[in-house]
Amino acid sequence: MQPPTALPHAFFDRDALALARALLGKVIRHRQGPYWLAARIIETEAYYLADKGSHASLGYTEKRRALFLDGGHIYMYYARGGDSLNFSAHGPGNAVLIKAAYPWVDATSDHNALAQMQVNNPDARGQARPPERLCAGQTLLCRALGLKVPHWDGKPFDPQRLFVQDCGLAVPRVIQTTRLGIPHGRDEHLPYRFVDAEYARFCTRNPLRRGQVEGRDYQLHTQGH
Repeated sequence: MQPPTALPHAFFDRDALALARALLGKVIRHRQGPYWLAARIIETEAYYLADKGSHASLGYTEKRRALFLDGGHIYMYYARGGDSLNFSAHGPGNAVLIKAAYPWVDATSDHNALAQMQVNNPDARGQARPPERLCAGQTLLCRALGLKVPHWDGKPFDPQRLFVQDCGLAVPRVIQTTRLGIPHGRDEHLPYRFVDAEYARFCTRNPLRRGQVEGRDYQLHTQGH
């Protein structure tokens, strides 16, 4: 089967905040053996060179090279005991972290692919995770999709192995709020996190949980606004 059409590099050549929002609803596909493992992006975070919470703010190193390349390069690093996936955006040092996703099943990525994702990412007891928890965090996502730092860090997308696709999925409501895990004094107040509101309960930390107030803790945007 021919792989679906990948998003062009030009899609990623935009401001990091705009890219973080635009990536919601897009589908990541990674080839593992005979299967195209796939997940719909439901949570992202934007980072900038001048942002104290970003890796790029620490300066250029060979390890951070992908952050300083054109939009559409892959930057991966180890965090929280696992791998994390980022895409470079427009401008040196700017990028988007893929925080969470939801398994995607279609004719290209079928239930056998989903079963492989469950094999890749079992729970603490070695049992199969329910699909809604497979990609509910940045390291869970990479584990489920079989994405590893040594294989993909610093690489461009490869339409035969790893790419992002627009499957025409609507994201009518987007939540904008502060990022997670940013240390105090490192621009933790910036509202650079985006969540697909329809999937909020499956992201890293639900911004609509009890006690959260719209206008104070988060902003809710409808499509086109």
